[in-house]
Amino acid sequence: MEFGIHFFPSVGPSEKSGEQYFDECLKLVDRCDELDYRHVRIVEHYFHRYGGYSPNPLVFLAAASQRTKKARVITGANLPVFNSPLKLAGEIGMIDAISGGRVEIGFGRAFLPLEYTRFGIDLDESRARFDEGLEQVQLLLEKENVSHQGQFHSFTNTTSLPRPTQLPRPPFWVAAVSSPESFAGAAKLGHGVMGVPLFGPKMKEMMKVYRESWKEAGHDGNGKIMLMFHMFCWPNESEAHDIARGPINRYIESLVDAASDWNGGVSSDAYPGYDKLVENISKDNFESTLARGAAWVGTPKTIIEQINEFRSVIGEVEIGSCQINFSDLPLEMAEKSIENFSKEVMPNFKD
Repeated sequence: MEFGIHFFPSVGPSEKSGEQYFDECLKLVDRCDELDYRHVRIVEHYFHRYGGYSPNPLVFLAAASQRTKKARVITGANLPVFNSPLKLAGEIGMIDAISGGRVEIGFGRAFLPLEYTRFGIDLDESRARFDEGLEQVQLLLEKENVSHQGQFHSFTNTTSLPRPTQLPRPPFWVAAVSSPESFAGAAKLGHGVMGVPLFGPKMKEMMKVYRESWKEAGHDGNGKIMLMFHMFCWPNESEAHDIARGPINRYIESLVDAASDWNGGVSSDAYPGYDKLVENISKDNFESTLARGAAWVGTPKTIIEQINEFRSVIGEVEIGSCQINFSDLPLEMAEKSIENFSKEVMPNFKD
């Protein structure tokens, strides 16, 4: 199992300016090579403190790629529904060149009604836009002088520039939450899947769907699963809980607020059960997140036990993507935490 760092801004201007937030993130990226974190990942969201500081993950990752010379830089994830495939393919080729061939691209369907409303896009089109966007970006990256007539975007005799540094293109991931179609679809296409262990038994089921679909598609190996965990590693157990509790609770509150439209009358056949999903998340807190293994918080010894417990109960995961400066957690505490995790936890999970 390998580990990387994941940035998911859940702050607004009243807490940290954009300048301060990204300065802190890049200072943490500076430690990646020394501490053997294998990737740097960031999200794409808009218009809300839940992720809204990162409307274009590739911009941050271009900067991050110059602060680490070893770690992969990964979007977690780009949203085709809000992007032109022509622009996105060109930007991917550009960061692949800037990073020296270290970029990996995650694609997500987007799930916040507030984003769809502001972009003027119908929620019911989300699956079709995702499928088309992913297909078109892949085509533009893998081949030259290509044409594609889609429902939402079309182009003729087009060669995207710059051409990818990695051939035939950078690795792809698909972000998935609780939809069997998303997990199975990622596997059939031969892509890795990135997820969040919101509810343990459901994640176990979805991981099984992914592994089985991977084999049914005839791919070699078992595919790759990357899951995001809040992580805070501290010498004292009770202090770790006291420090992480507030920031994790505020992160959950920001998610619930951003997704509140699902409980305010918005519905879509493309997102069945999202009202109940958000209702369940609204009941979540630090203690329940920790109890189901979605957060690794405590001493190094405790976190080793938490990781082993998750793997034995839910299943094997190739990559743990650690959210290290969630909400308003101070920089100096996040930095000490990643040092502790690297030195005292990671050696127990080396391949």
